[in-house]
Order: sequence, then C-alpha cells, then structure tokens
Amino acid sequence: MSPRRKLEPRSSDFIDDFPRVRRRRRWGLKVASTCAAGAASCAAAVCLIVLDSHLSQSRTTLREVAALGYVRSFMTEFTSPDPFHANDYAERILAQATGDFAQQYRQNENAILVGVAQSEPTTGTVLDAGISRWNDDGSVDVLVVTKFSSKSPDGKLTMERTNRWVVTAKPEGDGWKINSVIPSV
Repeated sequence: MSPRRKLEPRSSDFIDDFPRVRRRRRWGLKVASTCAAGAASCAAAVCLIVLDSHLSQSRTTLREVAALGYVRSFMTEFTSPDPFHANDYAERILAQATGDFAQQYRQNENAILVGVAQSEPTTGTVLDAGISRWNDDGSVDVLVVTKFSSKSPDGKLTMERTNRWVVTAKPEGDGWKINSVIPSV
C-alpha cells in the first residue's frame, strides 16, 4: 500500500484530518483607522473654523476700507468749497447727505450758498481718518483731521487751518451717505 491515499474532494475525512486554523483578529488596524478618521474630521473642523474667521475678518476689513475711503473723499470735497460754483458745491454735498445732516443742510442752504460765494477758493485735504466706532444701526463714526488752505484776495498771504471732525456715515443701497458732520474740539 502506498503512503499516499486518494481522497475525495468533498470527503469528511479531509476536513477532519486538518486542524482548524483560527484567524487572528487585527484590532490594531481598526483602531488605527478609527483614530485617523477622527483626526481627519478634527482637522477639517478646525480648517472650517479658521476659514470662517478669516472670511469674517476679511468682510469687516473691506467694510472699514469702504467707509474710510468714502468719508475721506467726502471730507475733501466738503472742505474745498468753490465760490465760483457755489450752487454745484451745495448740490454735490446735499446729494451725499442723509438724515439729520441733510435736513440741517436744506434748512441752511441759502446761508451756506451766500457764505461759499463770498469766501475765497479753499483747498481742503484730509490729513488722517480713523474709525471711532461702529453703531448698532450699521453706521460708523469716523474721526477725521482736515487742513484748510486758502489765499488772501491779493494772493500774498496763505492761511492754513487744521480741524477735527466726527463724521457719521451710514450705508444706503450699494454705497454710503453722510448722516452727520460735527466739528470736534
């Protein structure tokens, strides 16, 4: 008899002759993949929080820049009256006014026109401007330092004067409007 024996493929002897092999459970791989998924989720959450913070700061910065640019432009125009075009000057200022400032300007428009027409040409420049505070209604208070320069009627004497103003700008539509202009002491 030969040491080899023929077995049928579906024979029960074949299964019983070999011991069952137990599979080891690889729990280390499961733990490692769970930890990696948790770390990736945390990293994604941190990235979203940082992105939201960045976008919020970016929107605030753009809003501040827009408000400061508008107030600088307005104050340059406001402090540069042209006596030869007093009506145009008054219309430009009134077009940019809203609220209390517009109401006061309309009430005193004739006196303002006479004052501008009788004055010498003046050049106003904004030396510096900075946001003082944001109000609850979305308006902003801006502290502005301006310098007036004008020449005497004979052109020999140059007068310069520096003033501080608190200007309140309010967003209206796509732009800004001036709500109040108060000389600061």
